[in-house]
Amino acid sequence: MMVRYLLAALVAGLIAGVFMSVAQEIKVTPLILHAEEFENVGEGDAEQSFAPRGASFFALAELLNPVSRALAHEGEDSGTLFGLDRLGGTILANLVVGAGYGLILLAAVLLTGIPITVKTGVLWGAAGWLTFQFLPALGLPPELPGFPAADLADRQVWWVSTVILSAAGLYLLVARSEIWAKIAGVVVLAVPHIYGAPQPDIITSDVPALLAAEFAVATLATTAFFWVVLGLLMGAAIDRLEEGA
Repeated sequence: MMVRYLLAALVAGLIAGVFMSVAQEIKVTPLILHAEEFENVGEGDAEQSFAPRGASFFALAELLNPVSRALAHEGEDSGTLFGLDRLGGTILANLVVGAGYGLILLAAVLLTGIPITVKTGVLWGAAGWLTFQFLPALGLPPELPGFPAADLADRQVWWVSTVILSAAGLYLLVARSEIWAKIAGVVVLAVPHIYGAPQPDIITSDVPALLAAEFAVATLATTAFFWVVLGLLMGAAIDRLEEGA
């Protein structure tokens, strides 16, 4: 039965990754392309063709990843992933990330003992989005190429710590009924934000602030869509497995 659960989580994650890729292509990619125009102008490459580049791919691929997107691609050479174009690389990255998050969601269900069904799938998806996207984004919002950022290792450490504390805080708030657990949950959720995320020394950029705000909203919206789809698919798959058991 456990093998079936693992397969269900993988399939749900892969399908959710495909949906995520479509949402990104509609909402996120145009903003990245627009930002690249300012980035290239700032580098004196206004006449450079906008062929798929490493910077563009990593900005897309890291929409679900544990770092802010500004300089995550720093030092990467221009090119594509495994010879794929921009869209193909994005789909491949989202399939891998989707499968990974599917397994993480299954692990959370098994560890907490809180079942996931079609009815509770949206709630599980919301918890995943809050843990991995929204709460970390309060300190490290999604950022376009060309935006300054703090040291990558520092951001990753803060992100991982925030995810762990967010998961623990949400569990205490939702799954435990004791008063002390509710208080502890609020405190745990607040700790990484009181400490503060690492910030860059230079905060100026050629990319307009309005475009950056649109990108942050679009990124959070598309990741919310991903998590809702993942939760629903996982719930439906587990329901089918339980009925057939």
